[in-house]
Amino acid sequence: MPIPSAIVALLVSVFFVIAGNGLVSTLAPLRAKLEGFSEIEIGLIGSSYFFGMLAGTLAAPAIVRRAGHIRAFTAFIAAAVVVVLAYPIALAPLAWISLRGVIGFAFAGLYAVIESWVNAKAENENRGRVYAVYQVVHFAGSAAGQQLLGVGDTMSFTLFSATAGLFALSLLPLSMTKADPPGEPESARVRIGWVARMATVGAVGAFLVGAANGSFWSLAPVYALQVGLDARQVGGMMTAPILGSAIAVYPIGRISDHFDRRLVMIWCATAGAVFEAALVLLAGPRYGLLLAVMFAIGASTMTLYSLAASHTNDRIGAAHGVEAASALLFLYCAGAIVFPTVAAWLIQHYGPSALFAQNACIHAALVGLVVWRMMVREKPAHEKFDKRAVVKKPTP
Repeated sequence: MPIPSAIVALLVSVFFVIAGNGLVSTLAPLRAKLEGFSEIEIGLIGSSYFFGMLAGTLAAPAIVRRAGHIRAFTAFIAAAVVVVLAYPIALAPLAWISLRGVIGFAFAGLYAVIESWVNAKAENENRGRVYAVYQVVHFAGSAAGQQLLGVGDTMSFTLFSATAGLFALSLLPLSMTKADPPGEPESARVRIGWVARMATVGAVGAFLVGAANGSFWSLAPVYALQVGLDARQVGGMMTAPILGSAIAVYPIGRISDHFDRRLVMIWCATAGAVFEAALVLLAGPRYGLLLAVMFAIGASTMTLYSLAASHTNDRIGAAHGVEAASALLFLYCAGAIVFPTVAAWLIQHYGPSALFAQNACIHAALVGLVVWRMMVREKPAHEKFDKRAVVKKPTP
């Protein structure tokens, strides 16, 4: 499927944005651990990022409505650049908790701009594939950022400066594009209750995926250090799930365009729970095996948010793209605020494998939710199992 020309420049910008975020998301907890921060403090730093995102989801629609997509994107990037340059200057837990909150606010706005732009250029019949192309770029950028972890001294300012440079580069493609961005949002409010009524699986799914993903990205580097990996191996371990996601997201998105997306969510969440349970049972596997399991976890669980977002947009339409993106991010962040701290407490008391025990339980709960919703509500009207099939409208 050809990529819509209206999002090519956006996708190039996304690559640089996510490469920078991928680098700093692993660098921050790793540097914090090396600086002697406690597990609870590192968990709070992770939760603060998502608390900032939570606040950002409430403000993003109004900012985008006032400034437009491109100017809002520029403002959020400027804030992110300032924050990452401040990290090596303010080496204290409270300062880092605050800085992660600010960058979380900026990224909530960036994701609202990016995802509303992508969804505005897609139709229900190809939304899974278009969104998957965006996710492939997202994961490619994140993997590239993780690999930069090994090219600089973790204890210096160099990698933080590299992050700022990647963020700044993201401004160039959108500054030069002639493609028209989406129109202004119809509303400056985030209608979380409305989105949850229209797409319960998408809304609750975003919350549960945030709980699992927030815990993983905040504390997987801590898990890696506690099972004996060095800094370069940490980068490799964090790259493995990103590569798994990048490889799996397009075929999974394509499959979800032909089947009920909720059924695909069940498959992915079930597989993820099994692989996470395996890490609990193995309790510190060999490095090669660990990479393979992390790859499988990425291929299964890291595709769940795109499925939830596609399902939500199937039900509510492109005209409400910014509202939907902001509401889903709000719910994602709500899960990601609480559960990294819970996971940090579990790690402190039960060992590093407790991180994956928690996430296996979360993904099992997601399977239960989706099965229940499939029993009480029919699929959205986007599926076309074959051209002769009668496509039913979703129930109100």
